[in-house]
Amino acid sequence: MALDDPHARPPEPPAAEGPPFEGDEVLPCGRLLSRVWEQTCDAAPAADPHTVSCPHCREAVEGLATVNAATGALRAEHAPGLHALADRVMNIVRAEVRLGRLLPLADPDRDLRIAESAAAKVLRQAADTVPGVRAAGCRLTPAGEGTDVRVAMTLAAALDRPLTDRVHQVRRSVLDSAGQILGLAVTAVDITVVDVLEPEPPLGRPGLPTGGGA
Repeated sequence: MALDDPHARPPEPPAAEGPPFEGDEVLPCGRLLSRVWEQTCDAAPAADPHTVSCPHCREAVEGLATVNAATGALRAEHAPGLHALADRVMNIVRAEVRLGRLLPLADPDRDLRIAESAAAKVLRQAADTVPGVRAAGCRLTPAGEGTDVRVAMTLAAALDRPLTDRVHQVRRSVLDSAGQILGLAVTAVDITVVDVLEPEPPLGRPGLPTGGGA
């Protein structure tokens, strides 16, 4: 159930032809990383509407273009086998995907940035401090040309209290951590509840003994 209307996810892309690289990864949009790599090498992204419109594929293409230039120099210098070269390239690309984009901190005097994966970990921990809530996923995207950032988070939540109250608590905790701990200028926190948790059992009923003494 969605309390906020998150950004619509792009349609599932068609399956890539041929077997993927060993250890292939899937981008947040569902596209295989190897498929994006093949399209970049074939100069085909412009012919694919998904790659043109998807921010995750565009970001991967930009990173792959840099890696492609570097591997061209490696090939000329060391002439490694094609299979070994592909493995080295994919290891670099997978590391970049795990790191995520670099987000600007709200410091007008210095150009400071934080990796999306590191910021998302802190914000998930902030959500988990709210009783009856467990954060599932967290994505951060730039909002505009400045330092503003938008957060999209998925949660599992218990239903023993009004869900709207619990979501408001999560949003406040995420905003506080983003500003006070990370120094991010978060302008919006879109929250979607994707699963239900069992309520935590009460610690004990008032007035009843909890010990085993006679």
